[in-house]
Amino acid sequence: MTDDVLISIDGKAGRIRLNRPRAIHALNTEMCVAMAKALDAWRGDTSIEAVLIDHAPSPDGDPKKSRGFCAGGDIRMVQESGKEDGKAAREFFREEYRMNHRLFTYVKPVVAFMDGITMGGGVGISLPAKYRIATENTKFAMPETGIGLFPDVGGGWYLSRLPGRMGQYLALTGARIDGAECLALGLATHFLPSEALDEAKRRIADDPQAIETILGELSVAAPEAKIMAHAKEIDRLFASDRLEEIFTALEEEGSEWGNQQLEVMRTKSPQTMKVSLRLLYDGARTATFEDEMRQEFAVASRVCQRHDFIEGVRAVIVDKDNDPKWNPATPEGVTEHLIDQIFAPLPDEEAWTPA
Repeated sequence: MTDDVLISIDGKAGRIRLNRPRAIHALNTEMCVAMAKALDAWRGDTSIEAVLIDHAPSPDGDPKKSRGFCAGGDIRMVQESGKEDGKAAREFFREEYRMNHRLFTYVKPVVAFMDGITMGGGVGISLPAKYRIATENTKFAMPETGIGLFPDVGGGWYLSRLPGRMGQYLALTGARIDGAECLALGLATHFLPSEALDEAKRRIADDPQAIETILGELSVAAPEAKIMAHAKEIDRLFASDRLEEIFTALEEEGSEWGNQQLEVMRTKSPQTMKVSLRLLYDGARTATFEDEMRQEFAVASRVCQRHDFIEGVRAVIVDKDNDPKWNPATPEGVTEHLIDQIFAPLPDEEAWTPA
């Protein structure tokens, strides 16, 4: 086990608390394994009626220092592995996706508290939950194309099922949305003020059968969901599954909002923007979440060792010069043949499987 995630039982609820505050609770391999083992142990335990997933407070108890629920995965480790044989990176993805799949198929109700930064891997452990709690602190994003990665942990499944072309917009731009916007898009099921979370957790642990009632009583009206003001623009400008056509649509639009999206997308990896569009196209047509995870593992296994990911992490996370040199540098340079290679199934002995 690891101190990076705290596993406990509180009344009738199993508790999973992420505990890497200095890394905004980013997931590592050991955390994913520990979470999966806890879920397995509680699956057949009749005294456990629900599972709560949140993050531990900062060591000194100051809520202002507890910035997020989960900022993603251990990207530096994945990059270092990707520069060599990629073995540790593949092991991380394998265990993370197995844990994601357990959550998705879990019989008992899971409640995820998305209080603060919820990005990448944090999305992967919250969206499978039956109850997904947003607050005024929620900052949700899948920003992977900015580091040469793609929205994994089920992103192809979840984002492709959002209204209109919202999923494509979020995947390509990495846009951050707040708790009200999460609620409006169905990414969150409830909106609670952060000061009500402790009461919610206490009451659910006491009486998990009353989760619906408890969350209903503690929910408040969410602020205006600003993203909905741009829903028609998003559906129109991001309508194509071809990246070049989306760029053309934004360029021809010429509006202030469209130009802002264009400027953002020009900083992203053309390769992984195309990977993301393919992922969502295929994901909308994928029959099971297991199939989705199998495909994403094949893609992740290859992308983590490609130039754009190594370079993106260097520029954004390691050196912080925010000036990655993508290769290919333009959407036109990323061929369909390359994307087909990235999406090709792995040999059976290397492919992802549920635990």
